Amino acid sequence: MSRTPPVSGSGRALTERPVVARARWALMVQFGLFGVIGASWMSRLPSVREALGISASQLGLLLVVGGLGSLVSVVSAGAVVARFGSRTTLVVATVGNVVGFGLVALGTGTGGVALFAVGAFLNGVCGALTNVPINICAASVEQHVGRAILPHFHAAFSIGAAGGALVAAAFSWAHVGITVQIVVVTLAVTVARAVLIAPATALAPDQVAPSGTTDLVDDGPAPSAATAPRRGAGVRAALAAWREPRTLLIGLVLLASSLSEGSAGNWLSIAVVDGFEVREALGAVAYGTFVGAMTVFRFAGTGLIDRFGRVSVLRASGVSALVGLLVFGLAPSLPLAWVGIVLWGCGAALANPVAIAAASDDPAHAAPRVAVATSFSTVAMLTAPPLLGLLVDQVGARHMLLVICAATVLSLAVAGQVRPLPRPAPHPAAAVPAEDPEPTR
Repeated sequence: MSRTPPVSGSGRALTERPVVARARWALMVQFGLFGVIGASWMSRLPSVREALGISASQLGLLLVVGGLGSLVSVVSAGAVVARFGSRTTLVVATVGNVVGFGLVALGTGTGGVALFAVGAFLNGVCGALTNVPINICAASVEQHVGRAILPHFHAAFSIGAAGGALVAAAFSWAHVGITVQIVVVTLAVTVARAVLIAPATALAPDQVAPSGTTDLVDDGPAPSAATAPRRGAGVRAALAAWREPRTLLIGLVLLASSLSEGSAGNWLSIAVVDGFEVREALGAVAYGTFVGAMTVFRFAGTGLIDRFGRVSVLRASGVSALVGLLVFGLAPSLPLAWVGIVLWGCGAALANPVAIAAASDDPAHAAPRVAVATSFSTVAMLTAPPLLGLLVDQVGARHMLLVICAATVLSLAVAGQVRPLPRPAPHPAAAVPAEDPEPTR
């Protein structure tokens, strides 16, 4: 079965100490807030389009600007975290989001396309600088807990996204303008993120003080200052991970998964509104249905992965997403399309946490590999969906989403790369019975 190896030198799982529990729950909320702040305004793209007085293809170009912001930071995010630390990176990203969303709100309030574009660019930069460190911190918490819990963090993101979609639906139903919504949500989310940054990053590899590690590990001496990793070495390790074939292929799995998830966040509400001529609030509820299906399967994910193995779960997820996309894109009626939304959401649920768990198999190299893998995720979520938006005026939003099927097939082709790495043979004096290997289904 697939399990995260325990950190303890004795091979037994660690007790979840108070600092671990605080970090775990603070990170759960941080993932949720990351989902809220993105989905709440993305679910009202029809209102954004109307406020700016632009077409769907022009809106797609503006979202590409946000993707370019992501590209500016995503390729170096791992090195940035290694150099400045997860905590500092998250503080800067949080402050940057306040400025970015402020410009986005000002743009929608005044019809200023240029202001909106600058805000979208800054939010793209800050999105990458948030996504990478919180995933690194989550992988570190999983190592300290000693069992697979990464799907739970991504479930928290889904809950946040669903909550953000419902918030958007409520604002829309109450006829509150998109500008007011952005300001209110940004202020509330920023206060919560600021309070939780310190506990969320307490177990980050770059934050744990060498003299303080004995608080977390039951046996084995704390590393000395002489043996503690240097930040320069961390930067070199972050860059070296870009040359590892397995890490890059895992990144492709994340790219396909996040393209699917990100495209739903960007275009599902518009696809429902334009494709079936319904109110914007129902389009927001459709996206809420998508993330609701993801949430259920992410909470069930640990049991499914333990029982069937990462590879089988990833392949089954790909098939479900593929069928769901085809049903949604080709359905002649909204009820049938809604079935496709559910299948699509179920299929998109587990690929992301499975891939990140695979990238963090080796605790010694988890941080740079997770950074590289999540870089693919960020590129897909913030760049590819806006680019797909350029097709909306030509083929319609529903049919445009069928393009994602190609990326889903790619994920199925490289699914074998998420199989757990072979474990090193135990020392003869401490040999223990080996666990059955993960099923190769």
